[in-house]
Amino acid sequence: MTSAMVEGWLKAGVPADTFTAYGPRPKHVPAGMRFVTELPNGRFDLVVLGFKPQMLGEAGPPLEPLAGPDTALVSVLAGVELASLARMFPRVGAIVRMMPNLAAALGKSPIALVAEGLTASQRDVVTSLADHLGGAEWLGDESQFELVTALAGSGPGFVYRFIKALAAAAAELGLDASQAERLAVKMVEGAGALAAASPLSPGDLARRVASPGGMTQAGLDVLDADQALARLLGETLRAARDRGRDMGREARDEG
Repeated sequence: MTSAMVEGWLKAGVPADTFTAYGPRPKHVPAGMRFVTELPNGRFDLVVLGFKPQMLGEAGPPLEPLAGPDTALVSVLAGVELASLARMFPRVGAIVRMMPNLAAALGKSPIALVAEGLTASQRDVVTSLADHLGGAEWLGDESQFELVTALAGSGPGFVYRFIKALAAAAAELGLDASQAERLAVKMVEGAGALAAASPLSPGDLARRVASPGGMTQAGLDVLDADQALARLLGETLRAARDRGRDMGREARDEG
């Protein structure tokens, strides 16, 4: 995820030499960006944590010296709460939870954000960085963060599965599988672009596509029967949200 974020920032014009990346093993990074395998000296204005949440107990303590009172610590660790980060980094001035999705590389990801301790200028910087990746969505209540992550962070995975299922259904009905997949991908690309650009809601757009008694309405009737689609997606988001909460508990136990 952090690689997608860096790619998005570079495409938005953020200079590569702005970033110093750290990892225990050498890794290819974009030209002009510094990569180190030993922790650098000094403190940074902003530190981004981008590893598996379960690694917080192991990876967090060595990074603690990098984050001082003037540092904004930005975490993309799913499920790890602000309080857990505060315990791991007691001297840090501000903490931000940030959750993009992989479309951040294209500057097309909504960015969920919740924070504590940010100064006005730090918030402006974080908002600008998030906007470069697609668009900042600040939350007033951290309790909603896992649900927003399930929707906007995990959501692309659900959309990809929908595309695959739609194409497979068309192939089952007789269309060439490769052609069905191309058509499904292009259809979703166009539908998403129109939904983003239109003043109409997605519900209104669906009604515009569907003529009474027509083909689209016949398909919508199947999706709407017994609230099948709504119930399925509700269960999907609930499972993803609850797993995020479990990961937070696991990270606290590890810490």
